[in-house]
Amino acid sequence: MGMLKEFKEFAFKGNVVDLAVAVVLGAAFGAIVASVVDHILMPLIGMITGGTDFNSLSVKVGDAELRYGMAISAIIKFLAIAFFLFLVVRAINKSKKADPPAAPAEDITLLKEIRDALRK
Repeated sequence: MGMLKEFKEFAFKGNVVDLAVAVVLGAAFGAIVASVVDHILMPLIGMITGGTDFNSLSVKVGDAELRYGMAISAIIKFLAIAFFLFLVVRAINKSKKADPPAAPAEDITLLKEIRDALRK
């Protein structure tokens, strides 16, 4: 029973649950960005480059086909996800307001007043 209790404490710690939620949300966010890149951004880039379909770009080396167009698409997806995450983190950081410094404790204030009175 000891190991089961340890596992329960580990699995239901706040950090583990938070991490699990973050992974699920990250996967969903990645799917949204991938869809935007595949269905909006890449067709626009293809129109700008003269109708190029990046996923079909490849070069044949012997019997192997190197599909470098898919790598280009993956790099663009990565950059888009990184940029969108940067914007989200930046907005979160801006929304956090710095807490004002805490007022000194009452006994500290009284000691400072006594010190200042003794100096006079």
